[in-house]
Amino acid sequence: MKALLVMFDSLNRHMLPPYGAQGIHAPNFERLARRCATFDNAYVGSMPCIPARRELHTGRYNFLHRSWGPIEPFDDSMPSILGCSGVYTHLVTDHQHYFEDGGATYHSRYHTWEFSRGQEGDQWKGRVADPDIPPTLSSRSIEGWHCDFEPRKYRQDWVNRLYMTSEENCPQRVTFDRGLEFIHTNHEEDRWFLQIECFDPHEPFFSYQHYKDLYPHEYDGPHFDWPDYAPVREDPLTVQHMRFEYAALVSQCDASLGRVLDAMDALNLWDDTLLIVTTDHGFLLGEHDWWAKNLQPWYNELARIPLFIWDPRSRQAGVRRDALAQMIDIPATLLEFFGVERPPDMQGVPLRDAVARNAPTREACLFGVMGAHVNVTDGRYVYMRGPVTPDNTPLYEYTLMPTHLRGLFEVDELQDIQLAEPFSFTKGCRTMKIAARAWATPTPFETLLFDLATDPRQERPIRDAAIERQMIAHMMRLMQANDAPPEQYVRLGLPEPVFAE
Repeated sequence: MKALLVMFDSLNRHMLPPYGAQGIHAPNFERLARRCATFDNAYVGSMPCIPARRELHTGRYNFLHRSWGPIEPFDDSMPSILGCSGVYTHLVTDHQHYFEDGGATYHSRYHTWEFSRGQEGDQWKGRVADPDIPPTLSSRSIEGWHCDFEPRKYRQDWVNRLYMTSEENCPQRVTFDRGLEFIHTNHEEDRWFLQIECFDPHEPFFSYQHYKDLYPHEYDGPHFDWPDYAPVREDPLTVQHMRFEYAALVSQCDASLGRVLDAMDALNLWDDTLLIVTTDHGFLLGEHDWWAKNLQPWYNELARIPLFIWDPRSRQAGVRRDALAQMIDIPATLLEFFGVERPPDMQGVPLRDAVARNAPTREACLFGVMGAHVNVTDGRYVYMRGPVTPDNTPLYEYTLMPTHLRGLFEVDELQDIQLAEPFSFTKGCRTMKIAARAWATPTPFETLLFDLATDPRQERPIRDAAIERQMIAHMMRLMQANDAPPEQYVRLGLPEPVFAE
């Protein structure tokens, strides 16, 4: 038995033909849907990138206790568990966040790993002289390589592009080349797990001309393939241009996926290989008048994700599944496939029966970003609970490894460290309890309730006290199961559960 996980980043389900997209050239995703079970109610859990990866390893929600951070010493790690159970694990990726301070403990959980350089300002190629950067990018990085990383990444990304003159040497292509090399080398062996993890179609939406040519359109504005995390201020033609830039990159991802499907066909891997294709979250392309993610509520364009599964045991192909599924279910599914016992702290459930016969998995899903809305859905309703305290406090990080995305916690953040009592999943360890950074958002945290049956685009929030009580009950139950810290209930204006002695 073998398993293959193909994971994209920021892949919008509403931009894929199997989920109803029109005018998107993605024949291999259509081909995939014909060979797999396609899930219609797959949702994110903890967001964004690295919090989702922690869920992929641990099978439990991350965002109520921790923002962006590494695997902790007390965490269970799915690849490590597989490895200790006689399953060879290999990671190929171009996801540079694995190799920064905030994610530096993930890749080493696999037996072996390979990294393709150059995505999104990856600190890769050195160039002291400024490249010829388009004005729309240079205005974000006026101090060149001297400034802090966030503006500097635009300059660095343009430097990196100088070394990607053909598709053969772009990070996405190299990542899939190396994944296919592993498949061809080991296809006759048994008990291995391969994770091909592609950073695309994450911004910037850099692709090659033959993919752009699939989407001819009128546009004579400035270079624009990297939107800010901000409200849309651009005119409709510019917004449409950005959507086509994203679509071109989706088509490039589709071509890479096709190469994997070709290998599955040529090597007869459908007989004994579990295949999972998914993403960590979506990306707003002007919907709800927003670009990107994180700052706005986690609308379904972000939160409802594509998920395709081929299980050689049930051989269900070309079927739709409406069972609720999340990232926390993927490690549980992989462990069950290889006959490995799941650790008690893992909250996800194996999706074997959901694939085979659409068996229900759970009543509701919890999802969110630390410090923002806490969200819950039962598949029909989505409830977004905003904080009720004026300053969105109290809010704490619980960690033994105080790192942010690209750096360590600042010294001033560590001046008032407390030691927390152990949580149910920390295996008796007390963690640092550190006041979290304030959440930066230009919009208020309004509590919202949507009925997806009557309002699938989430354009008209409803008021219904009975349904809200029902969704709060789901939220409270899931928060309690996650051993949510007490201040989360205070922040959200919820009664803290009373535990029996």
